[in-house]
Amino acid sequence: MAREATLVLETQPAISMTCDLATGIEKGAICKLTNNMTAALSDGDTDICAGIVQSEHLANRGTKVSIYRGGIFRGYAGAAGVTVGMPIITDVGTGDTNELVNADVNSEQIVGIALETATDGNTFLFELKPMAVNLA
Repeated sequence: MAREATLVLETQPAISMTCDLATGIEKGAICKLTNNMTAALSDGDTDICAGIVQSEHLANRGTKVSIYRGGIFRGYAGAAGVTVGMPIITDVGTGDTNELVNADVNSEQIVGIALETATDGNTFLFELKPMAVNLA
């Protein structure tokens, strides 16, 4: 896996979530939230954000993973880039693993807020604030 997010400032402790026994998840991976408080690797644009993995989960080594749901991280901008102060979303479906871009108008699955402006492939600071809203 590439382009993992790096913790810069811990503002909240990590929490335990369920994960698939057979799946390995790298430290710093952005995960999506699935049923029963389960974290899985993000694999599409606008996934519901579970958070960012605190420490690597090895395949076949249990069904729990530590996930940050808050903090300041250094991440990677996707093709559309990010703009300071804007909400950000996953860009996995069209970009590389763990990339983030500005949220579209009426986006409902927010990963956090960009604290710096960055273009495709460059790093930037962001505040992790997973949030889902129903705008329909």
